[in-house]
Amino acid sequence: MTLTLNVPDELAAYMPKNETDLVAVLTAGLKRWRGAQHREVQQLSDVTEMLAALPSPQEVLALRPSAEASERAEALLRKNSEIGLTLEEQAEWDEIKRVEHLVRVAKAKAALKLKPA
Repeated sequence: MTLTLNVPDELAAYMPKNETDLVAVLTAGLKRWRGAQHREVQQLSDVTEMLAALPSPQEVLALRPSAEASERAEALLRKNSEIGLTLEEQAEWDEIKRVEHLVRVAKAKAALKLKPA
């Protein structure tokens, strides 16, 4: 597919110079955008952006990890139990745990708000 875009000058400086990198940027952006449409979170930045929008308790309770994030977490768990993780993978796993903890806390507080007084 051929795509022609008009990009504001202030963003043009950040545009990748080669097509492969541009495709990677568009892919990452579209995945995040699609995930946001379905209340899916993948990274800490997704969670903080969503919570900064001051969602309703129902919206917080509807949060779930993207399929890609779930698959990656399962793969890291498997690898950790089988052969162990590299330092980079351990850092990634730690980030996943931080995101999961933040979402659990937000969901617990949202559930309390929905309880009758």
